[in-house]
Amino acid sequence: MHRPGEPLLLPCAWDHASAFALAGRGFRAVGTTSLGVAAAAGLPDGASATRDGTLRLARTLGPGPFLLTVDAEDGFSDDPEEVGEFARELAAAGAVGVNLEDALGPADRHAAKIAAVRAAAPGLFVNARTDTYWCGDGSFARTVRRLDAYREAGAHGVFVPGLADPGAIGELAAHLGGLPLNVLLTPAGPTVPHLADLGVSRVSLGSFLYRRALGAALEAVEDVRAGRTPGGAAPAYAEVRALGTASPGPGTVNPGLGTAGSGPGAISPGSPRAASG
Repeated sequence: MHRPGEPLLLPCAWDHASAFALAGRGFRAVGTTSLGVAAAAGLPDGASATRDGTLRLARTLGPGPFLLTVDAEDGFSDDPEEVGEFARELAAAGAVGVNLEDALGPADRHAAKIAAVRAAAPGLFVNARTDTYWCGDGSFARTVRRLDAYREAGAHGVFVPGLADPGAIGELAAHLGGLPLNVLLTPAGPTVPHLADLGVSRVSLGSFLYRRALGAALEAVEDVRAGRTPGGAAPAYAEVRALGTASPGPGTVNPGLGTAGSGPGAISPGSPRAASG
């Protein structure tokens, strides 16, 4: 599903209902957002505080009728063997992919984590993230050095959140020579069609949907308080209740939101799980 010029658009969920709602709109692959998982539990993101919560969510979503890739921060450990064991648990839960960020730590340590994950869970698609643009100085040369090291360690794809300049994106995609490049969609950055033209293979939404949901809730309550009729869409109670009670097992029809589990917006329970690679 990672094809240069025809990128995988990956929406990110934070719980059972959000994941099944997205799948019900036709998304065959769904990711998780570490910010959403952490914030929903009252924990800090990027602080290795949500290992158990992330694994619980993977076990909840893994059997679902969609392909699941998990945002695992930096693997929740500096020990490559512990990261490899966590990846093995994710694979056992039904995940088909994992996203690992380097947090600008030593590149050789992150490469060792990638190699450990490949050894412990050979079937997982490893998306190796570097934070050179997200948290660093945005050095293109530094980015290339890190991504080359991660490719050498066995990464199936690489992720550079914060990279939004079309020229740099196109140059990096060309440098990678077919290794899938993942970028984070930003409202002010290139559109999905533009990113496709630049050779991007995967476009992640990260925490955007979670933050947008919070924003919509705040706007709605302010409208109510001011005596205005809230705008925007709100799924019916019965639709959300159906999401919460849907069984992820074989033979289950995914109800989705606004699609009643059928038609072009729904996905079939038998979607091939191996397609994420």
